[in-house]
Amino acid sequence: MRAPDASNDNDTRAEIDVLRAELARAHARIAELEARADIDPLLDILNRRGFERELARAIAYVKRYGTDAVLVYLDLDGFKSVNDRYGHATGDEVLVTLAARLATWAGGDLVARLSGDEFAGLLCLRAGGRACPSGLDGSGGLDGLARMLATSLGEPMRVGCGVVQVTASVGLVPVTVADNLTDALARADAAMYRVKAVHRKQVIRLRTPHPQHVDTPCTEAGG
Repeated sequence: MRAPDASNDNDTRAEIDVLRAELARAHARIAELEARADIDPLLDILNRRGFERELARAIAYVKRYGTDAVLVYLDLDGFKSVNDRYGHATGDEVLVTLAARLATWAGGDLVARLSGDEFAGLLCLRAGGRACPSGLDGSGGLDGLARMLATSLGEPMRVGCGVVQVTASVGLVPVTVADNLTDALARADAAMYRVKAVHRKQVIRLRTPHPQHVDTPCTEAGG
């Protein structure tokens, strides 16, 4: 009887090890792609899919433990004018800055970009949780918090060779034990549109800083 060829066994083990390594890399890549599928590629925050998943979890948590949570829904006022007048590169800079401001204001809680110029946030549900800001029991507290956020987002920002100021309409609603995903988003969206109806007079404006602060003048898209 012929003895087994040790070299063949070694080759087979090596091939198996290579295949296992390739499979592990493939699984890691799939996991990475699945995770990135919930992230906005420009702003590196949650997109609508990721936010809706986290909101559904938060609603379940509120129902089970009775914790406090506040849903934020905001829309930039007339943002399309920035893209149309100054180009998409300037519009992207504005979005990046606003997303950073929203994340800073939220203090580590969830923020997301739902669509082109619509954003959302979910406050007061971090692990180990910070308490909701005082005075949130009632519309006065929520309205005050919404005004604070709108003021923070509306601060002038440097983009390219100019300074852009963008206003936002902000709606805040408490997440309740009676909510489901659709109802919670609909209530927050309605709250935001009530604010927008009042703030129709708010505009986007761009001004060029003093010449000593810039090297080239601002130009409009296509100009």
